[in-house]
Amino acid sequence: MSDIVSIQKRSEMMSGIKGRNTKPEIQLRRWLHRQGFRFRLHQRSLPGSPDIVLAKYGLVIFVHGCFWHRHQGCRFSTMPATHTEFWRDKFLANQARDIRDRSALLNANWRVLVVWECGLRERRDLTQIAAWIEESVEAHAEWPF
Repeated sequence: MSDIVSIQKRSEMMSGIKGRNTKPEIQLRRWLHRQGFRFRLHQRSLPGSPDIVLAKYGLVIFVHGCFWHRHQGCRFSTMPATHTEFWRDKFLANQARDIRDRSALLNANWRVLVVWECGLRERRDLTQIAAWIEESVEAHAEWPF
């Protein structure tokens, strides 16, 4: 099956996909700020340049898109019908990079929280995140829990 848009249009559409300041990321940042959490953004000195860094809690937060980071069992984690080999390789590279960055952060004694886009889209209860930040001693978690 061929693409329904021209190559130029597809390129334009793909170049519009952002890696920072995405809608889910902004939504989480606004909520965290309203809860009184103060943080830094995209700290490049840390592995993976985490989306949100709460140094007071020794915590970094990654806001992952379910499609790009392959959230297991999520309805948004679909495989494109064309160029499947390209997409499979791209997704595997993304996942390998996520694992490498998370391991480096854990080895540097940072706690890591991965917030999945679907939880924010479905407007799940974010208070669980605040409780985890303040009370949990776990080194790594993914939300929705």
